[in-house]
Amino acid sequence: MLDHPVDGPDLPPEGLLGTAYNLETGEETLAHYQRWAATYDQEVGVDNGYAQPARCAAALDEATDRPGSVLDVGCGTGLSGIALRDVGFTDLDGCDFSPPMLERAAETGVYRRLFEADLNAGLGIQDGTYDHAVAVGVFSFAHIRPDALRSVIRAVRPGGTVVVGLNDHFWDVGTFPAELDAIETDGLASVVSREHGEHLPGADIMGWVVVLVRSGRAAAIRIDP
Repeated sequence: MLDHPVDGPDLPPEGLLGTAYNLETGEETLAHYQRWAATYDQEVGVDNGYAQPARCAAALDEATDRPGSVLDVGCGTGLSGIALRDVGFTDLDGCDFSPPMLERAAETGVYRRLFEADLNAGLGIQDGTYDHAVAVGVFSFAHIRPDALRSVIRAVRPGGTVVVGLNDHFWDVGTFPAELDAIETDGLASVVSREHGEHLPGADIMGWVVVLVRSGRAAAIRIDP
């Protein structure tokens, strides 16, 4: 699901994009994306030119020497999965908090498996299940905590790549960059690149693509709660 941009003059007044930042609870998030599922691709992908799926797919393609299995965390309607397929990643699973968004993702035909997950509570999968993972527009205000990134990292094998895309507004708060520093300090993963660029051009929102590689020091038998 798309991260929640903060309010400001650059947000479009129509549709559900401009109200997404107001979400404060899991119940509100589920209700919002249930209403948005049918029009999300048009509003976000077409009307506002959502750039992060293609940017994150390109970053993963550049960072890896073989496609491997990929978990698309917060896959939403499947825009990120389509972008991954378009650069050669075909062994894809996806997860999301919203069942209606997962229904739309299933219609794309790009995923091997789709499942519900609340990232704040953990993914509920075995440590090291996937070769790589992406989280496109997942980390955001009043939605997913920065420390949930650890669950995404643990989902990939040691040496696997994790790509995260998020907007400037959440990045500038500072909690996510601080979590990246803590993850490196704890030896869970290394940040290999941070690239600034377009996030949602139609709303004049820029963003970051961050690439991490999981450390080989992490245990390979941990089960994520």
